[in-house]
Amino acid sequence: MSESIAVLLTCHNRKEKTLKCLEALYACKIPEEFNIEVYLVDDGSIDGTGEVVRAQFPEVNVIDGDGSLYWNRGMRLAWKTAAETKDHDFYLWLNDDTFLDENALVELLSCYKKEKKEAGNYSIITGACRARNENTFTYGGRNEDGPVRPNGDLQSCTYINGNVVLVPEEIFNTIGNLSSDYTHAMGDIDYGLRALKHDFKCYTTRIYIAVCESTEKSEWSNPNTPFLKRLKLLYSPKGLCISEYLKFRKKFWKREWILYAVKAYLKVLFPKLYNKLSNMNIKNFFS
Repeated sequence: MSESIAVLLTCHNRKEKTLKCLEALYACKIPEEFNIEVYLVDDGSIDGTGEVVRAQFPEVNVIDGDGSLYWNRGMRLAWKTAAETKDHDFYLWLNDDTFLDENALVELLSCYKKEKKEAGNYSIITGACRARNENTFTYGGRNEDGPVRPNGDLQSCTYINGNVVLVPEEIFNTIGNLSSDYTHAMGDIDYGLRALKHDFKCYTTRIYIAVCESTEKSEWSNPNTPFLKRLKLLYSPKGLCISEYLKFRKKFWKREWILYAVKAYLKVLFPKLYNKLSNMNIKNFFS
């Protein structure tokens, strides 16, 4: 009996990237004992994404959103729909701007099986992503010291980027869906930390398995961004979204959240001063 992998995506007005992502997914090698079913939330796209996907990939389950979901809520809806449709053995998060290598699914499943066999524990496997035409880390697993770059061995990580992530059914059944606390960002990091709290493990793949260009610009704290725009982005889901950010910090950093709040407002109000103090590394407060 084959095992089922539910592939979860959400998209909004990125038709070409979404189609390229699906093309790469369906070009992947899949072990004989597995099959994939794709659940794609089209969050109110006006560029025809949903219609074109339905035409070119009729096997994809397209779920319509109203344009207000963003990444985290869109992925929550995709996951909810997949889980209510049938029982799946694995859930694979996939960003529509992430283009899988041919061996990506084989590597993800191999890493999962290796850890399961050796440690007997269920684990999350996040895929290491690189920039186009070069082996430069962009997304994947991270620890306190920064990115966990693939080195040929299975490496543990504390923080997971949600670009391509394999979650076994057992972990989903224990900790559930992505948190409803977030609109766009932080849901992926939150999920990994919740998994660790439940004594599960997070690992990154041994090799790069996908291409995804970095989009981390932090315009909300950029001194070259006009002040009013920085202020707007402080509250925007596509910026820091300060209320959700502080909720995230309170959840995992307890009373230290106030330090992160001060740092966030300093970055917005006085970004040049913040950068200067950060470079001085005073007591590591401005790291």
